[in-house]
Amino acid sequence: MKEAGRRNITELERRMGMMKKNLVWVGLVVLVMCLSVTFLTGCAKKTSLKEEAAVTREQKPVVQAPAKAVTDDQAARERALREQALREQALRDQALRDQAAKAAKEAADKAKRDAAAKAAAILKELQIPDVNFDFDKYNLKPEAQAILKAGVPAYLKYREYKLVVEGHCDERGTVEYNLALGDKRAAEAAKYLVDLGIVKERIKTISYGREMPLDKGHDETAWAKNRRAHFVIFPPTKN
Repeated sequence: MKEAGRRNITELERRMGMMKKNLVWVGLVVLVMCLSVTFLTGCAKKTSLKEEAAVTREQKPVVQAPAKAVTDDQAARERALREQALREQALRDQALRDQAAKAAKEAADKAKRDAAAKAAAILKELQIPDVNFDFDKYNLKPEAQAILKAGVPAYLKYREYKLVVEGHCDERGTVEYNLALGDKRAAEAAKYLVDLGIVKERIKTISYGREMPLDKGHDETAWAKNRRAHFVIFPPTKN
């Protein structure tokens, strides 16, 4: 009985030892499997990270490209705005130049008109009406002297103007006779003006005789008009 009991105990111990060995192997297998899973998981994570990094690197230009496009668009808009501003400024400058040119032209035109009006007023003031003579005479009648005396102050005022006295006759008599008579009439009127104060060098005389009648009639009325001294004003010479 005791022997059988010992054999049973020994068998039981053997079996328990085998079970322990099996458990150890199972534990080792489980440990190996866990380590393998952990290794594989780590590798998978590293691979995923590498792939994500690669994808990130590959996608980075795609992300930057829109930013560069936005920058280019902004630069283009700013350039367009600057060009527009320059064009508008150029238009404003041109408008100012046109306005200044218009104002200058208007001022110049006004100055010309004023100068022309002033010159016309001076000529009107200097104008001496014709003086008439009796038939075959060259002496100044009282009314002729009054006309000349009234015209002298303007020539004393505007001393740069000169005067030509023309002598005229009616159609009766020869050409030579009337030329000589016309010369005497012009000289007589000029002498009277000089005696009243006009410098002699400012007055010249010329005779047209009967060649330039004021009235082309052939009666005493026409002849009386043609026996005259006519006064032509010469403005100062422009330098």
